[in-house]
Amino acid sequence: MSVAHVLGFPRIGSNRELKFAMESFWIKKINEKSLRDIGKEICLINWDAQINSNMDYITVGDFSWYDHVLSTLVLFGAIPTRFKFNPRKINLRKYYIMARGDKNHLAMEMTKWFNTNYHYLVPEWSPDILFKGDATWLFEEIFNAYTKDKKIKVVLLGPLTLLYLGKIKYGLSHKLDLLPKLLISYKNIIRRLKRKDISLIQIEEPILTLELDNLWLDAFKKTYIELGNYYPFLLLTTYFDSINKENFFYLKELPIYGIHIDAVYGNSQLKNFLKFWPINKILSIGIVDGRNIWRSDLKSAFFKLRPFYKKFGNKLWISSSCSCLHVPIDLKYEKFIDSEIKSWLSFTIQKLDEIFIIKEAFFGNFYKIIKYFISSEKIVKSKKKSIRIHNNLVKIAIDKIQKININRNSTFTKRIVIQKKNLNLPNFPITTIGSFPQTSKIRKLRFNYKSGRIGYLEYLKKIKKEIHFVIKKQEEFGLDVLVHGESERNDMVEFFGEQLSGFGFTFNGWVQSYGSRCVKPPFIYGDVYRPKVMTTYLSEFAQSLTKKPVKGMLTGPITMLFWSFVRNDQEKRITALQIALALRKEVRDLEKAGISIIQIDEPALREGLPLKKSKWKEYLKWAIYAFKITFSFVNDKTQIHTHMCYSEFNDILNWIIKMDADVITIETAKSNMKLLNNFNYPNDIGPGIYDIHSPRIPNVKEISNLINKARNFIPDKNLWINPDCGLKTRSWKEISSVLTNIVKSVKNIR
Repeated sequence: MSVAHVLGFPRIGSNRELKFAMESFWIKKINEKSLRDIGKEICLINWDAQINSNMDYITVGDFSWYDHVLSTLVLFGAIPTRFKFNPRKINLRKYYIMARGDKNHLAMEMTKWFNTNYHYLVPEWSPDILFKGDATWLFEEIFNAYTKDKKIKVVLLGPLTLLYLGKIKYGLSHKLDLLPKLLISYKNIIRRLKRKDISLIQIEEPILTLELDNLWLDAFKKTYIELGNYYPFLLLTTYFDSINKENFFYLKELPIYGIHIDAVYGNSQLKNFLKFWPINKILSIGIVDGRNIWRSDLKSAFFKLRPFYKKFGNKLWISSSCSCLHVPIDLKYEKFIDSEIKSWLSFTIQKLDEIFIIKEAFFGNFYKIIKYFISSEKIVKSKKKSIRIHNNLVKIAIDKIQKININRNSTFTKRIVIQKKNLNLPNFPITTIGSFPQTSKIRKLRFNYKSGRIGYLEYLKKIKKEIHFVIKKQEEFGLDVLVHGESERNDMVEFFGEQLSGFGFTFNGWVQSYGSRCVKPPFIYGDVYRPKVMTTYLSEFAQSLTKKPVKGMLTGPITMLFWSFVRNDQEKRITALQIALALRKEVRDLEKAGISIIQIDEPALREGLPLKKSKWKEYLKWAIYAFKITFSFVNDKTQIHTHMCYSEFNDILNWIIKMDADVITIETAKSNMKLLNNFNYPNDIGPGIYDIHSPRIPNVKEISNLINKARNFIPDKNLWINPDCGLKTRSWKEISSVLTNIVKSVKNIR
């Protein structure tokens, strides 16, 4: 029988219940039982949603208390040995210590999940890993799922992807050295699932879409021959791109139940699967976009799948392209989006309905659902013609963009001499990345303004008061380059999107970024331009309060692009260039206002990379081009900074150098400066010396050690001192201690 199913469901709760529960647990407002009760309730609600949307399976195992990779490590007993925790006795307190650190432990490293804005915790591989875990949490979920009287599909992150995503800490020549022990642990879990009468395991191996070497490809063959023969009901699951041709031909020979492929971001693989995939095995096709919020074109999806239906019949399954972890939960909460634009959108609940409708078109009563196809086609046609989307002036500007010189007037070696004379900074200048604590007082102030409870002038007066406070505190700490603190900014992308035409916003469109950190990405639906000045007034005000330089703070075009739900009716390149031209105007205004340092953050540059290295060059050319458009005209004495974090940057270092920022600040504290081993950036660089995601306060000695490690790689004249990232999520008490320790450390070194 054909199946409609979803690969995964958002786990934060419709009103971010998990976020608030986690944070309450961390400060001991609730106990572990209360937290677990909230998690159980979220799972039950998620399963009810799948049942109500006529999914043939409910998906179990996609829930996580912080991160699904960390939860997988706990499940298989593969936790980092440096914590010295018994892998069979991991409670939530110990789980969160691994995720966040404490006074005795550094947190695990964190980086981006493939090319998404979700962050996972990086496994730490060493030969003494036991692979003997406590599977209690997963089997509790299964027990709770049985109350729904529905077929259960269990999700497991696959062993090859788990190994691949980790880092060798010591004692191993290759990650695959651990595979034999890990497979024993997988078999133990699978054996327990068999005893629970689980009829299907969705085993996820997204690294199959990467360009793997022969060692990994051979390991795949051996692993899934072994696991498939042990338990044949495995749905091997891939997403985010196409499976490479060299991988395809051995996959069809594996003793597995079937395979899931991504037809949204891996459209190029469909021809191979139609022609060569065995008709006796399941082919699950992700035809509904699990990463973006646009309504599916049902007619297009139907015709794309029709040849597969003719060949595979009931062996064709319909699903989301990937887990819906990456999109908001339900469009019903959006009361304030314009009705026309709202008709273009689809969140998780609506995507489940789309999956079911597409399945019904082939396997049900087509006449019962034809109205949905008619409505879909009408919306698709009206969207293409909508005046909200197209702006001729923007298109003219894009046509002229090749006339812009993207290179600065002088080389860095000439610019830095002028800048140092102009800025008059000491050695090892201390700065922060941009944001200071977003207190409940600040959030309430913004809420009162947006809800109309206070007027603009009163709001502006109080924001200025906050800026004055932040400037004064930085001077008291002894920082050298200041920031205005961003008290008026809710989010580094949303804030700018609200001031640019072509961006839309949700009321409750929350998506998990990592742990309890949730973001509410804007969506780009039309041509982007800047109707008015965005940041210059408050930057100029902040600079008037001090003789020290205050950075102007902007979010770069690539981060604006990838941290939004981007429009799917034109090339990402064109949208990025539109944003770049809008930011270019803002940079010009900041410089005219006398702002001598302008920071243009691009933390999403690395995550925008295509998964296949063969496509990197094409992307990086236009991404760097868009970045440089924003500032290429500035005077030599204007210093351009950029910031990047939580991604592997060494493999694109040559391209980062081409960005030609005068100063780059990067996250390195989590990795204990290991990123710098091969990071030979020729301009100035500020490696992070404080992990802002951990409640742990480093002392003067620790900070000094990190700075001295950085000095082994970076000449003193090029070295800046700063935290890993912005300080908005930390308290004033925490950052006061940290910044005081940083200044003491730098003074000692000076």
